[in-house]
Amino acid sequence: MKLRKTIAAMAVALCCATASAQTDSTLSINGSMGKLAARLQLPVIKPGEKCHMVILCHGFTGDMNGSLFDNITSRLNEYGIGVLRFDFNGHGRSEGDFVNMTVPNEIDDAMAVISFVRNLPTTADISLLGHSQGGVVAAMTAGRLGSGVVRSVVLMAPAAVLRDDALRGNTMGAMYDPWHLPEYIALPSGHKLGRAYVQTALDLPIYDTAARFGGPALVIHGMADRVVPYTYGQRFSRVMPECSITLIPGEDHSFTRNTEYAASLAADWLAKTLK
Repeated sequence: MKLRKTIAAMAVALCCATASAQTDSTLSINGSMGKLAARLQLPVIKPGEKCHMVILCHGFTGDMNGSLFDNITSRLNEYGIGVLRFDFNGHGRSEGDFVNMTVPNEIDDAMAVISFVRNLPTTADISLLGHSQGGVVAAMTAGRLGSGVVRSVVLMAPAAVLRDDALRGNTMGAMYDPWHLPEYIALPSGHKLGRAYVQTALDLPIYDTAARFGGPALVIHGMADRVVPYTYGQRFSRVMPECSITLIPGEDHSFTRNTEYAASLAADWLAKTLK
């Protein structure tokens, strides 16, 4: 009997220690085109305690990994904020083919991830952070769901230029006729951009949808961005009711000149806004 009590006490202690330790786990979430690879990174919290959660949305042809998201996650965890990052369909380790990817089905992926995170026992509230095309997805998703579901939003070099690129018939250096599209367009990167991507991008209501989000928002944009000119970021700050913008002189689209600084701007703002 005494041995049983001792074992039970050890089990309770182990559970408490595990629950109060920092958590880093890989997950699989049902998305719009199959399973989405995801990674959940929680700060040190006590058993039964909840924390703010931030969902990270990567950009076009990217994935959940990289120094920018690593830096943001590390800083947010230090602030006691949890992070879930994931690969969109057709990217990274997620299911689906890149040729079938569109901004609308990436929004569907984001919606599925939000639903998943909302049901986690450790979630207090949810914010979104998106880079490049992930910024467009984050802004439009927040606009659809509203501030009752999404607490705050950070847009890093949000690629609203993608609609104008489609209208011009030039995506990442690949030229095409947007009104007479082949089945797919071969990009210089080797990716195959599907016809549906361009067709949906042509009349994508990016700013109109983003403008419906009434919660706090921040745009961070490099002034030397040659992929998405910073004027596209400035427009988000004008149309979203509670949006501010920070421009970084000399910084590029991927924030490679000073990644830690860009990450700190995002994480520090989120910590201040959420707490």
